[in-house]
Amino acid sequence: MKHVLAVCGFGVGSSMVLKMQVEKAFTELGIEAQVDNTDISSATSMNPDLIYTSAEFADQLEGQVRCPIISIKQFMNYKEVLEATRQIDL
Repeated sequence: MKHVLAVCGFGVGSSMVLKMQVEKAFTELGIEAQVDNTDISSATSMNPDLIYTSAEFADQLEGQVRCPIISIKQFMNYKEVLEATRQIDL
């Protein structure tokens, strides 16, 4: 099972929305993974297989994590999350 993080500044509001979108996309694509939401500080100390976040936080995470980072512009846009998920190799 893969471990995936949805990351925002405080790990509460927008990361929870993104987590739900990622879980929905994974279900549709038949991908098994544990998806958690967290804040940017905690994300750097975890060892996930993949991170979804905003472009702003993706820039901050670069070089601090060893996994791919998926930058999402609109967390509420399921189609964007689904298309980004289709592009990765899990």
